[in-house]
This record gives sequence, C-alpha cells and structure tokens, in this order.
Amino acid sequence: MTVLFISDLHLSEQEPGNVRAFLSFLGSTARDAEALYILGDLFEYWAGDDDETPLSHAVGTALATLRTQGIRIGFIPGNRDFLLGATFAASAGMEILPDPTTIRLGDQDVLLSHGDALCTDDAAYQNYRQMVRTPDWQMSFLQRPLAERRQLIEQLRQHSEQAKQEKSMEIMDVNSTAVENLLRAKGYPTLIHGHTHRPAVHIHEVDGHRCERWVLSDWHSEATYLEWAGEAFRLHVPRKPA
Repeated sequence: MTVLFISDLHLSEQEPGNVRAFLSFLGSTARDAEALYILGDLFEYWAGDDDETPLSHAVGTALATLRTQGIRIGFIPGNRDFLLGATFAASAGMEILPDPTTIRLGDQDVLLSHGDALCTDDAAYQNYRQMVRTPDWQMSFLQRPLAERRQLIEQLRQHSEQAKQEKSMEIMDVNSTAVENLLRAKGYPTLIHGHTHRPAVHIHEVDGHRCERWVLSDWHSEATYLEWAGEAFRLHVPRKPA
C-alpha cells in the first residue's frame, strides 16, 4: 500500500514550474498510490470557488482524473487556500478534511495537519487565523464581488510577506509545547504537517512515548513528497545543485 503526502505547492500562474511539476506528478507517481493527501497551500491564494481560471480548471481536471482511477484524495486547507470550498472540491474529486485529521496506516495512527495552528509563538498570525476561519467572516468575505476579493487577497499577501521580513525564523516555526500537547491529546500518533517549508523528521519524547513528526517541503519546480510504502515513511526531496 502506497500513500502520498504533499503540501505547500503554492500553485499560481506566476510559478509555471510548480504547475508543470504537479500535473506531471498526478500523471505518474500519484497514479500508483492508494491515496494522496494534500496538506494545505495547494494554491498560492484562493478567492472563492467562483474564481474560475485556466489554472484552477487544469488542476481540478487533473485531480478528478486521478480520482476516477480509484485513488482517494484528501485535502486539508492551508493558510493560503482556506477558502477552497465544497464546489471545487467536488468537481476535483477531493474530500475536504478537518485540521487535524487522524488516519490509520498499518498498525499506527497518523495525524495530518497543515501546521500553521502549531506556530503559536506568532501571536499576531494566530489572531488573524482565528478570525478568518470563522464561518461568519468567510461568508461575509465571499459575498463581496470577485474583483474586490482578489484585490483584498493581494493586499493580505503583500502584508504577509512584509511581516515575514520582520519576524525571526523561530517565531514562524512550530512551537514544541504546542506540538507535544497535540500529540498527547491525540494519543501519541505520528504527525505529518507542512507550512514551515523545513522538510525533516523530528522525534518527540512525550510522556514516555516516541513520536515522529514529519515536515513536508514546499515545491520549487520539482515534486517533493512523503511516501508511505506499507512499512515506513520516506521523504522525497530533490537535491539542490552543489
């Protein structure tokens, strides 16, 4: 049984290399899997399911094709595409999952998350996240004209990029206590998440339990993914040129 995990592709018209890599991945590596889990930030931004573009059409069609081949596709919204809704998900054959979600692989529980909720040292971001994830905020936002939504999202993106320059790398990483509290609350599973763009495997000793935490990579014109092949995990990250 092969299960694949990806996150942080940030697909956009401005990054055609990532789009090509993803469509190629869906037509090759992903076809041999039993399931594909996308752990957030599939798109660089998402203004609403009515924001139909050649990019969203191509990605949705490719995902739907994969689903017709019997491959389950699970999607956890990220901080960039949390407005992706039921209409697009249904057309693409994806199942929107809560964050976090527990699945069973072999004899172990595996907890899936985008990861941004664990960055608790960034208080300003957590306040923003709490606001935009409420149904009332999202309903109000999605009722605005599409052009206005696009403009507001671009402003938010620019503000976010500027804010990153003023924050330390430690603040933007996950908080160890938040991670351990989550592992404890969920029964000491293996944890897989993205968001931080720092691919690695970490070991957390929590109440005498040894828990693995796998961090997924963002994409740079090449497919990067975590693979479960029935017994163990393997992180596929292209090597950077010397």
